Amino acid sequence: MEIVHHNLPNAEALPPKEEQIFVTRETAQYPRRPKSLLVLSGGMDSTTMLYEFRADIALAVTFIYGSNHNDREAACAQWHCRNLGIEHLVIPLGFMAEYFESSLLQGADAIPAGCYEEENMRSTVVPFRNGIMLAIAAGLAESRGLETIMLANHSGDHAIYPDCRPTFVDAMGKAIAAGTYEGIKLSCPYTGITKGEIVQRGIAAGVDYHHTYSCYRGGEHHCGTCGTCVERHEALDFAGLDPYEFD
Repeated sequence: MEIVHHNLPNAEALPPKEEQIFVTRETAQYPRRPKSLLVLSGGMDSTTMLYEFRADIALAVTFIYGSNHNDREAACAQWHCRNLGIEHLVIPLGFMAEYFESSLLQGADAIPAGCYEEENMRSTVVPFRNGIMLAIAAGLAESRGLETIMLANHSGDHAIYPDCRPTFVDAMGKAIAAGTYEGIKLSCPYTGITKGEIVQRGIAAGVDYHHTYSCYRGGEHHCGTCGTCVERHEALDFAGLDPYEFD
């Protein structure tokens, strides 16, 4: 089963969840049942996806795997799910911090400063992180009777993170479909677009980026110098926002 990567135009702001009305002949009396599970970190990309596709998201799942910024991201994820009235689960994966090698699991001082490029950011890779999370998400989605898993990887991740690339999500989507009775789908709508374009969509969907977190050092405020902070600033600036207002 192939995955369809959607490259949609910027959407207008969506109405609040309780005001969404579906008026096709088949659904004139009954709203459509949400059928998707979103892997939600609490960062900019997955939070944007939460808002843009909120009418179809039944469950958001945050994984705690021991990264420097995990707790701050998870708090943001919880805030947005509460704001939208979407169920939110937090699943611990402590074994990753105990057994895996990554500067993202080794404290703030291990995180390199500089641009978001492969040579600089490769140490932050948590091996097969998305593969592990998607496998768990597949079992949870099938247990809940859901049809689709959503992941917010994007084009800026491709050079650095192998488990964000189109070849990986295509292969993982086929494995999930083959390994579940109902052929659960993996949807990755942002695979072909940039982080700046994601923020543009988020603005249209009503995302408050003050309640997102990105810094790989995990401090109270964004450090502004690590690769992911630099990328965050560039994306906000691309979308016409003052990046320093969101640190």
